[in-house]
Amino acid sequence: MDHSDHGMDMDLAPFTLERGLAFTGEPFFLTGCLLALALYGWGVVRLRRRGDAWPVGRTVGFVLGVLLIALVMCTALNEYGMVLFSVHMVQHMVISMLAPILLLLGAPVTLTLRALPSAGRGRTGPREVLVALLHSRYLRVVTHPAFTIPLFIASLYALYFTPLFDFLMGSTAGHLAMMVHFLVVGLVFFWPIMGVDPGPHRPGYVMRMLELFIGMPFHAFFGIALMMASAPMVTTYADPPASLGVDALTDQTWAGGIAWAFSEIPSVLVLIALIFQWYVSEQRQSRRSDRAADRDGDRELAAYNAYLASLQSRQR
Repeated sequence: MDHSDHGMDMDLAPFTLERGLAFTGEPFFLTGCLLALALYGWGVVRLRRRGDAWPVGRTVGFVLGVLLIALVMCTALNEYGMVLFSVHMVQHMVISMLAPILLLLGAPVTLTLRALPSAGRGRTGPREVLVALLHSRYLRVVTHPAFTIPLFIASLYALYFTPLFDFLMGSTAGHLAMMVHFLVVGLVFFWPIMGVDPGPHRPGYVMRMLELFIGMPFHAFFGIALMMASAPMVTTYADPPASLGVDALTDQTWAGGIAWAFSEIPSVLVLIALIFQWYVSEQRQSRRSDRAADRDGDRELAAYNAYLASLQSRQR
């Protein structure tokens, strides 16, 4: 593969964290990240001006998710990722697993629904289009576990272990399309599991945990397969530039270790979030039950007082 095809005029010196974090400003993802932050900020400001509150934690989560995407796509990490399997795997795992979780914790769909004005009776505006999309058959299909789990798994095995990966890595457009695919797959996989935003599927907490743990072992197996291989398994990274001083098989082993580790870290984060949501939901339900019991008790007391009053009136 000719690395000049990707516009890589950078000095391919041995990778260090300082070189990897150098800002390069990849235009496609930089534009997308800035636009996402601007739209989210607009929604929060609109709510605040209207006198409505929006949790700071959600804003922090969304901003962190966008910044993580910018970190792996708008710095030299993106350029090193074209020639080092390990760096590419960091990009893949961050953009398909860690960033989507943070973005979804920011509840962007909920914010959009609250910020967009209603078009009025009989009219169709952006808010009405979004509501219709959330209730559409298309979204019910693409967010169903029977679709999201196989898609999540196929994004690993059907991509890396077939010629498709080398084809996409042969051009800048293909590389960017692959990264967008990773992000979209991560979002649709974790959306019903996180359950923060409204969606076509709202399974119970136990079912969400099952969906999470069905997909994660395949990530671990994928990482182990890379680590145990005795030869480079991806042609793109079979012959790293000599200036990097990296052995292809060693680099692939590192890539496998990164994939294996990322099957554990996001799982723990999502599990903590689900347990916390479950606890809050139970507390809310308990308070609702207590209020209902209080109302029933008040009605019974009022009825009893009325009964006593009627007895006294009869005696008089």
